[in-house]
Amino acid sequence: MSKYKFILVLLVILAGLCAVFLMFYGPDRNKTTTRTAEQNTKALIGGPFSLVDHHGKNVTEKDFRGKYMLIYFGYTYCPDICPMELQIMSDALDRVPGHVLKDIVPVFISVDPDRDTVEVLSQYVPAFHEKMVGLTGTTDQIKAVKKTWRVYAAKEKTEEGADPDSYLVSHTSYIYLMDRTGEYVTHFKSQTDPEMMARRLEEIVAK
Repeated sequence: MSKYKFILVLLVILAGLCAVFLMFYGPDRNKTTTRTAEQNTKALIGGPFSLVDHHGKNVTEKDFRGKYMLIYFGYTYCPDICPMELQIMSDALDRVPGHVLKDIVPVFISVDPDRDTVEVLSQYVPAFHEKMVGLTGTTDQIKAVKKTWRVYAAKEKTEEGADPDSYLVSHTSYIYLMDRTGEYVTHFKSQTDPEMMARRLEEIVAK
């Protein structure tokens, strides 16, 4: 092999090595593979839905654009957790200033569509807050919205001979906050202090 051919082969090999190095260690690598925990969560929670509110009106996520949605998933026959969480949500909303409250819509989405009809929700929801919107739908619609929000909910087994309509539902107990465009902002764990929730809501919505 001549001197010039040897140099040419060497240059081709070096160029290949540089390409491999840039692929794995180049400046753009982190831009495409590194995501923050917040970004990952935003990509997972929330999205389109089609349900019916407690007035019998068909609604989608687009009907809430321009407002923050404070969402809780539960069911009206829940004996303890759901009423407690909805009361916490209501207490927090009563603590935020009026100019903040006007931009928040509290939403209760049923995970028990078999029993939570429009009529049932229309009696249940106003008892917690005058601004609260109750949403229900068909089994398939509720299944879809649970998947969209990564919410777990399943009927518990009833004792043999018990009333088949007296079942309980195990479910996720978080309160989600979505921004004016429907994007996930944050969530509040079960039994969050209402005062703390109110302060956090004011920080986010008023900024």
